[in-house]
Amino acid sequence: MTTLQVKVAARREEADGIVGLELVSVDGAPLPGFTAGAHIDVHLPGGLLRQYSLCNAPHEQHRYQIGVLRDANSRGGSVAVHEALKVGDLLTIGVPRNQFALVPAQHSLLLAGGIGVTPILCMAEALAASGASFEMHYCARSPARQAFRERIAGSGFAERVVHHYDDGDAAQKLDLDALLSKADVATHLYVCGPAGFIAHVVETARARGWPESQVHFEYFGAAPVQADGNGPFDVKLASSGQVYTIPPDRTVIQVLCEHGVDVPVSCEQGICGTCLTRVLEGEPDHRDQYLTDEERAANDQFTPCCSRARSALLVLDL
Repeated sequence: MTTLQVKVAARREEADGIVGLELVSVDGAPLPGFTAGAHIDVHLPGGLLRQYSLCNAPHEQHRYQIGVLRDANSRGGSVAVHEALKVGDLLTIGVPRNQFALVPAQHSLLLAGGIGVTPILCMAEALAASGASFEMHYCARSPARQAFRERIAGSGFAERVVHHYDDGDAAQKLDLDALLSKADVATHLYVCGPAGFIAHVVETARARGWPESQVHFEYFGAAPVQADGNGPFDVKLASSGQVYTIPPDRTVIQVLCEHGVDVPVSCEQGICGTCLTRVLEGEPDHRDQYLTDEERAANDQFTPCCSRARSALLVLDL
């Protein structure tokens, strides 16, 4: 994985519980370019590796901007950002990657829930810069919990953004049934935010006849997975022939790590694709949010951090 050194050039409290960071190259050189919807891997204090969406305009190469929510259920990443990072600190990051790219369309409908605004805001910047048709709906618990409000208000696309607050009156709340009442072949829908928010939007779109190819989403955390009924299965390493049993309450990554088998891992929730591993034999039980439906159907790769097996044995290219 290609990495580069950056430093924290600015830090700002964007909203209650949300901090924004501006990252620049150490030597002042332009940063690698990126497209709307891209994210970067950030190596944090304590040996943590986390993914954060870029939220600045894609034409900018002098900086990367990210926004990080302090999560009460954090596994350490958001706490490290909020408590350990300060202006002037050096960080190692990966070059931008994009699994949530814009698709050319006559019109784009952008829906953001909470911290999910970061890639959506980047998309709005890109669409506005290109003169494309779009509208954006931004849902938050309250104005105080809504990041980048001033930036949006001062942007050239402010009139295309509709704000919705959980603590506001009923008239201003997002009416998904009305918004998605009829599928439009000219419109592509993009949604990012908490898993429940995404699920509600996607399910509503499907119920209203929106084609899967026109509905795009990206999770910030793993989607809920029903773990009841998990059974044990075996994994075999093609290189050594060694077989390991994966019990119902352990992941493939956990078991392999205990036996000294090194598999790169980051999010541990099936979101980032860092641990993606080739499957030579057997049928995976995909639990990730990274692979496409077509990639899952091929059954030749899976995410060992969260996915399991439908067959009794998986032979891995390790």
